[in-house]
Amino acid sequence: MNYKSITGRIAATTVALFVSTGVANAADLFERGSMKDAPVERERPEFSANVALTTDYIFRGASQTEEGPAIQGGFDATYKMFYVGVWGSNLDFGGDGNGNDVANIEIDIYGGITHKFGGVEADLGVIYYAYPGAEDAGAELDYVEVKFGLSGNLTDKIGLSGTLYYSPEYTGETGETLTYEGGVTVALGTYGRFSPSFSATLGYTDFLDAAFEDGSYTYWNAGVEVGFAEKFTLDLRYWDTDVDSTNTFLGEDGTDERFVATVSASF
Repeated sequence: MNYKSITGRIAATTVALFVSTGVANAADLFERGSMKDAPVERERPEFSANVALTTDYIFRGASQTEEGPAIQGGFDATYKMFYVGVWGSNLDFGGDGNGNDVANIEIDIYGGITHKFGGVEADLGVIYYAYPGAEDAGAELDYVEVKFGLSGNLTDKIGLSGTLYYSPEYTGETGETLTYEGGVTVALGTYGRFSPSFSATLGYTDFLDAAFEDGSYTYWNAGVEVGFAEKFTLDLRYWDTDVDSTNTFLGEDGTDERFVATVSASF
């Protein structure tokens, strides 16, 4: 199977849909009249921020903090169909053998476009994962991913999502990767100020470079989120993977089963 061809076709089709939508929006704008006409109320960019404290920073089933806690936070801006943002977390990738920490911080910069087609929302974006000051002379940790996702509601309480991530050169210079993720969210009602929901994710990271094919693995999680006081969320989640000692990329350390608690706030 030609993964590049498949990914290219998906991206081309999606871009075409977004462009056609943008042209339609532009036509609507001109139909309203010129700037000399009566004042038109204009949409303004929306800004938000988030902060979180977690018992373990898990990324695709693997601990990024040697099973220790992390403080995380980010900022987002949206304008119509466009969005950009930045997010950061502390890390612990262990030592490099010379008394130096491999990496202590991760900063992600991302942007993209979203649009609804009927009851389905499409998301096409790019994410740059940066590890400032990392001791990674042997293998560059920074990398870029392109993502394409679809999400929608099966019922008024059940939501489904699917996302494809592609990296031409994954972290640690491990070559091309494709990551597939599927998720489900079930709203459990509202009880006073509390709004609990159940969610689960199943993912698979596929290393396409022959030297790292044995590193491909499956990961999953399931848990309950409880929203309260409008801005706060408590997340209690179980994580696990099928990684074992034969995995050439991850190994078993930090990928075994565990429970993770996270409290977050958004503003």
